[in-house]
Amino acid sequence: MSDTSLDCTTRTGEAGFGDYYALLKPRVMSLVVFTALVGLLVAPVSVHPMIGFASILFIAIGGGASGALNMWWDADIDRIMRRTKGRPIPTGKVTEEEAFAIGMTLSVMSVVMLGLAANWIAAGLLAFTIFFYVVVYTMWLKRWTPQNIVIGGAAGAFPPMIGWAVATGGVSVESVLMFLITFMWTPPHFWALALFMKSDYDDAGVPMLTVTHGRKVTRVHILVYTLLLAPITIGIGVTSIGGPIYMVTAVLLNLWFIKGAIDIWRRDEAMAEGDNYRVERAFFKVSLLYLFLHFGALLVEAGLRTFGFGGW
Repeated sequence: MSDTSLDCTTRTGEAGFGDYYALLKPRVMSLVVFTALVGLLVAPVSVHPMIGFASILFIAIGGGASGALNMWWDADIDRIMRRTKGRPIPTGKVTEEEAFAIGMTLSVMSVVMLGLAANWIAAGLLAFTIFFYVVVYTMWLKRWTPQNIVIGGAAGAFPPMIGWAVATGGVSVESVLMFLITFMWTPPHFWALALFMKSDYDDAGVPMLTVTHGRKVTRVHILVYTLLLAPITIGIGVTSIGGPIYMVTAVLLNLWFIKGAIDIWRRDEAMAEGDNYRVERAFFKVSLLYLFLHFGALLVEAGLRTFGFGGW
């Protein structure tokens, strides 16, 4: 993080609620909330609605705290990248000091309150998630290695494990597999974004795979990770939280996703630039649907089991 530029802490306008809300990365937070909620609801142990609501709220706050600390540390490169230059700190709506204070306060509060509301295993997982995203990924991996998004993706994969731990007080094969879905999904998802964002990562000096190894290698990696992801998602279908509806969903989604990865692998830069990265953009959009529908299918199976249906 740069601390030498004069505009780091200069406020150019009065911050509103929307600016502070944007500091928490609401889109990322929504994914955290959804996957954590699925982890909680598919667990074999029921949770009192008030405890469940409070737990998801504190998990969401912890996710938002991570986002605020990420923006605090990455303020220098956020000012450079087209995708991020409209964030609250680059636009001068929120200062770096404010972002740090908000992030740290919400981090401590979310972990302590989750421990009190649910259990300390879940709170410990939330604390580790915040630490991993802010320190391991943001401060270390992101600017050091092209494997940043591979290893750093673990931070976004923990929420279903936390939700499961809220209900069960522990970790199981099912929660680990839910973790692995997001963990293995993250690299092809972000590498597709890196392909059509073009110069953003070069300009910011972030060693994304497209920068360090080139676009051709990135296309191969997208295909490899997509192929490795498929057996993990399908494997969940034979566990206690799977079932026929989930299995059909997983098979169809993986066929769709693999086809998209193959289409990307077959392209070169001339083809991609010729149609403004149409295939890469489509794959990125499909990847969002891919993750949502997998977890959504698990939720449907859990609902059916509640009424004596579902499962194998």
